[in-house]
Amino acid sequence: MALDVVTAAYRAGAFVSRSLPLPLADGMARFLSRTAARVSRERRMIVARHLRRVRPELEGRALRRAVDATFESYARYWVESFRLPDMSTEQVDAGFVVQDFHHISDAIAAGTGVIVTMPHLGGWDWAGFWLTSVHGYEVTVVVEAVEPPALFEFFASFRRELGINIVPLGPSSGTEILRALAHNHVICLLADRDITGDGIELDMFGERTSIPAGPAMLALRSGAPLLTAAVYFEGAHGHRAIVQAPLDTERRGRLRADVDRVTHDMVERLEGLIAHAPEQWHLQQPNWPSDYDLLEAIGKPHPRPAAGPASRREA
Repeated sequence: MALDVVTAAYRAGAFVSRSLPLPLADGMARFLSRTAARVSRERRMIVARHLRRVRPELEGRALRRAVDATFESYARYWVESFRLPDMSTEQVDAGFVVQDFHHISDAIAAGTGVIVTMPHLGGWDWAGFWLTSVHGYEVTVVVEAVEPPALFEFFASFRRELGINIVPLGPSSGTEILRALAHNHVICLLADRDITGDGIELDMFGERTSIPAGPAMLALRSGAPLLTAAVYFEGAHGHRAIVQAPLDTERRGRLRADVDRVTHDMVERLEGLIAHAPEQWHLQQPNWPSDYDLLEAIGKPHPRPAAGPASRREA
């Protein structure tokens, strides 16, 4: 029942976001962010932990303000994303500035496809819509198969409305992504959270966790360039994307060793992209083992990934 309420809430949020004039929608986003920040004690605590990983000096009032700003940024993300289907190509293009876009366009021109990894930061849906509507590129994303199915279908249908191809995370997702790369797609992967728990164990922001091995594995197997990028909110309604040069995915030895090396390099870049605007980092779930330990200690356990970070210790 609770999950059905969540689905209904997202549907209502999408309807209201698309129906209201922009100034009212902005006001609604600020109201929702303040409400969520007050009632979501566990999420607020996790957001604070993530912010202090990036900026350890944050404490007291400064930390509280940074947490509030993160909730406000996340509300802005949803309101702006829900409004995208009703925007013209000209409006989308006018609200988007990209630094070093040639790293993507060169790969598409070469016919290799390209893998773009990003953190849960800023307005990443805007980037996908910009690629499809302004440039006519085929964009494919891998999404978590959330429960209930109605909620997953809501998220999937919304992104299909933006012209984005959806691949559910699962046993066949790697094969489907390789097929999309063979058809010269832009593959967008959010790579700062290991949902399945079978990723590469490494240090991120000075603490041991695991990060998905999929982006590196796909690049090494396909030969497609592997990029890191981020999309930042800029001003009241603008967006600025930074696209970084391809990572070194040349084969040097055993596949598992190469996957480990490339994943470490990718995470170093993701750390820098997040540190540029940590209050726009929308990761509100536990992402380090100590996060899960803390939630269990206060009686608010969160399901851990099925496999522990140590499952790829020899990678």
